[in-house]
Amino acid sequence: MRYSQRLILLGGLLASLPLAPVWAQAPDAISSGAEWPHYRGNLSGTGYSPLTQINASNVDSLTEAWTYSLLSTASENPRQPNSQVTPIVVDGIMYLPAADRVIALDPVTGQELWSHNVTGSSAASRRGVSYWPGEAGTPARILYTAGRRLVALDAASGELATDFGQSGEIDLLIPYNSVPMIFENTVVIGANTPQGAAGGIGNARAFDARNGEKVWEFNSVPQPGELGHDTWEGDSWIGRLGANAWPFYFTVDEQRGLLYIPLASPIPFAYGGDRAGTNLFANSLVAVDIRNGDYAWHFQTIHHDLWDHDPPAPPALFDIEQNGVSIPALGVTTKSGYLYILNRETGEPIYEVEERAMPASEVPGEQTWPTQPIPVLTPALARVSYEPSDLVTAADTSAEHATACAELVASRGEIVNDGPFTPWAYRPQGQGNKTTLLFPGLTGGPNWGGVSVDPDSGYLFVFSGDVGSFGWMEETEDGADFPLQRRGPRPGNFDVQIGDMRLPCQKPPWGTLSAIDSSTGKLAWQQPIGVTELLPAGKQNTGRPGRAAALVTASNLLFIAATDDNRLRALRSTNGEQLWETSLPNRGNANPMTYRGSDGNQYVVISATDTLMSYRLP
Repeated sequence: MRYSQRLILLGGLLASLPLAPVWAQAPDAISSGAEWPHYRGNLSGTGYSPLTQINASNVDSLTEAWTYSLLSTASENPRQPNSQVTPIVVDGIMYLPAADRVIALDPVTGQELWSHNVTGSSAASRRGVSYWPGEAGTPARILYTAGRRLVALDAASGELATDFGQSGEIDLLIPYNSVPMIFENTVVIGANTPQGAAGGIGNARAFDARNGEKVWEFNSVPQPGELGHDTWEGDSWIGRLGANAWPFYFTVDEQRGLLYIPLASPIPFAYGGDRAGTNLFANSLVAVDIRNGDYAWHFQTIHHDLWDHDPPAPPALFDIEQNGVSIPALGVTTKSGYLYILNRETGEPIYEVEERAMPASEVPGEQTWPTQPIPVLTPALARVSYEPSDLVTAADTSAEHATACAELVASRGEIVNDGPFTPWAYRPQGQGNKTTLLFPGLTGGPNWGGVSVDPDSGYLFVFSGDVGSFGWMEETEDGADFPLQRRGPRPGNFDVQIGDMRLPCQKPPWGTLSAIDSSTGKLAWQQPIGVTELLPAGKQNTGRPGRAAALVTASNLLFIAATDDNRLRALRSTNGEQLWETSLPNRGNANPMTYRGSDGNQYVVISATDTLMSYRLP
């Protein structure tokens, strides 16, 4: 059947909502590219910069400008940064977290301007910080999360802003390990709710940036009387873990005042026998009023998820010009490999999405949803199926790799893959040898990097890794919370160790960057990103796994460092042609950013695990 957004549940609610006010537009410093004030550059989450100083004709001349160590300064039991940070630059100052501190740097020289030592049992989020410009009588602030704490600092000094919360911080109760989103005077916080977390409620929450007072909270698992409550069988909604807002950042439509919240899978994700139904708002993108948290619309990307394939990043916002009409749009990815292009006012698909029949589970008590929403025009951007003929051969890579993969397959028993959304195989009482090979695997295809947008060409860019995962379901021991649980071999992925790298066992590519034309919804180009150097010459361009996203500039360049081959690359955005690359000291498991320094130079910055790297033209 054709997919229809479940707005019928709302009746005429949307039509009766008051019009949101038009919020203030971005200042000139942002629109000119001098600054990078938000995690993805802007509140639309596009990862786009209007800068053109670095372009296709000179990008191969980029040189290292400066570096900054993100390692701990502690002499005993130092924390490791394992950084995924994208710094921000506001008013000529760069702000970011390091292993044990939050810092301000001169973005031209990398010189430290101030350092705030983070105390307590939890380090500052390794992903970034946020900037609030202040107001009359209250100076600008830097806000960061550290486990359960939301902390505010004076942006000029790095000292605690003591009139925020209790002496500069508030207790979130439920931790959030990512970047606060600041819009006007509202700070939006997500929730990380691993199994066993105290409380475990995954709701997005908003606080006042001036004093830390709570403004609103959105119930990701609908309570009695709320829309979607009936999508949870019986009492399965009570105390439900997961369905949480864990993204690294949030996006907001400034004109319409709509905040977009991507929500995760229920916990436990692999067994849903106790939660028959579609399980709203798990695996959904939900739009709410940024002012009060009121529901506007939702789009569920997976009904009754069993694969932990949530939308891992918020949507990027853009406009589509069709027949002289501008359509407000967004693009949101899922770990299941699909990109959904929706009207950001209503949540309705702009390009056709249909509910396709999916295989049913054989697990006792499990009621997989019979269909899932699949885009018709936009192809899957990751591998979503596996056939025996997809097994890598010596001709694809090397004899050593092919032999190791053949042995892996032989050791896994009867491998099951019925295409997209293949349920986990069932092993009664742990007996039998059926094993599901899931594609994309549990780390997904697209991950937390998100969608990048070139507003000039209308292209959307999505990076996706391809590593499958093995698993099955079997009964638990008496007294367990659930009668069945997911089990799997160790290691659990469809890859093998060759030298110092793990190589997936399906034919390459293993990591790709895709460009989708937002004006048609169709694929424009797709390129493998990343090399496997231990393979023979001529076979190294395999693509490599990764989770981060690309930076887009107005000079038709893409910068990406997501892959595990420790490189930063520049590509031509029109066709994916590689124009430049440089080796990093460690993996660049982060989103790059760019800005124009006070010296007039354009800088490109990437975090390489424990070192911040900056590049500019000579």
